[in-house]
Amino acid sequence: MIILGLVFIFQFGISCSCLAINRSKQTDVINASWWVMSNKTRDELERSFDCCGLFNFTTLYQQDYDFCTAICKSQSPTCQMCGEKFLKHSDEALKILGGVGLFFSFTEILGVWLAMRFRNQKDPRANPSAFL
Repeated sequence: MIILGLVFIFQFGISCSCLAINRSKQTDVINASWWVMSNKTRDELERSFDCCGLFNFTTLYQQDYDFCTAICKSQSPTCQMCGEKFLKHSDEALKILGGVGLFFSFTEILGVWLAMRFRNQKDPRANPSAFL
């Protein structure tokens, strides 16, 4: 019962933080992780998402755009920025994860309540003259 209560607190906190994170914080996280990635990882992301560069306000956007290997660059003069696609996907994923986490955290509260309610109930098939 105690462990289930602790799991509820942890899961409820994570779910609320997933739902509460705003677009500017998501942008900060995506921007920070983009510059930590290796060039190979960036190229793979640009190819799989079919986009070039991160955000237009970054100082190295033109350099990212010049070395982009996405298909959209060869088909049209401008490609969609990867940052916008990442924001769309991350916003959608955070909402789904937060909602599912909240649902299961409240079912855990139901489990805690049921455990408290029925923890001292005696077995009806047991011998009533027995001590325990």
